[in-house]
Amino acid sequence: MTDAAKLPGISWLAADWGTSSLRVWAIDGSGRVIASATSGRGMGSLTSEEYEVAFLELAGDWLPQEPTGRIPVLVCGMAGAKQGWQEAGYSQVPCPPVDPVALTRVRVQDPRLDVFIVPGICQLEPPDVMRGEETQLAGLTASGILDGTVCMPGTHSKWVRLAGGRVEAFATFMTGELFAAITQHTILRHSLSEGSSFDSKAFLGGVGQGLEGSSALAGNLFSIRASGLLGQDGGDAASRISGLLVGTELAANQALWREGEAHLVGDSRLVENYALAIRTVGGRPVVHDGEALVLAGLKQVRSAMLENAA
Repeated sequence: MTDAAKLPGISWLAADWGTSSLRVWAIDGSGRVIASATSGRGMGSLTSEEYEVAFLELAGDWLPQEPTGRIPVLVCGMAGAKQGWQEAGYSQVPCPPVDPVALTRVRVQDPRLDVFIVPGICQLEPPDVMRGEETQLAGLTASGILDGTVCMPGTHSKWVRLAGGRVEAFATFMTGELFAAITQHTILRHSLSEGSSFDSKAFLGGVGQGLEGSSALAGNLFSIRASGLLGQDGGDAASRISGLLVGTELAANQALWREGEAHLVGDSRLVENYALAIRTVGGRPVVHDGEALVLAGLKQVRSAMLENAA
């Protein structure tokens, strides 16, 4: 943590509140990051009354001891969920990634803070929601990428179609959560090797199998168990399971990633795996730094707020 005396010119604070972590950046008037901090106090460990305390524990030392005016705080992510700091609604597609007019202002006790939460995005048909990814999309469009396909790997992967800088449609896939459930709570957990590392051959074998036979996912998964019992070497089981699930996800989205570049946004390891899979089956992945896009998106929202206030 940086002492407040070392933060001359602090203009506003940016925050990304996830399920398991909180990241905060202090920004000066020129948009430069002058301090940053991270904690493990994500939404999953907090009640709504604890958010302000958790935020101040992480960034409070950056603030002046005596109130001299409220410092704007822009928050994206799960702080706007029903179980979050204060519920922020959803913008409905088609819509820009973030509408600065739709920000939710949070009631806070500390007179030094003026907190705003970015809304999520919803889709009515088929029903779908996102919260947090919209800010990364705002960062992506701010960089000049206004059209095309965006894949956002994660616990719940998102596939997004952009047109003219607006979110036209999107779909969510529980790929990451299914991987965790299958490897921890099914018979396949007995097929996993302790301390095994990523096996690209097994992963890509699973990708190909999932892509070509997505309707047979349940059977393909059991074949991993059977091959182990029969002494057949199918490579690292966890890598193959991951490949099967990713391949099934790619099969459902072929119309998107086969038509042009697929912009990948998210955790570096996951993004690398998806890029490998898409490249191997003939797609054109373009990798983007997920954390950098969060900050770029929040900066874009802040600029729009200032323009609207002028």
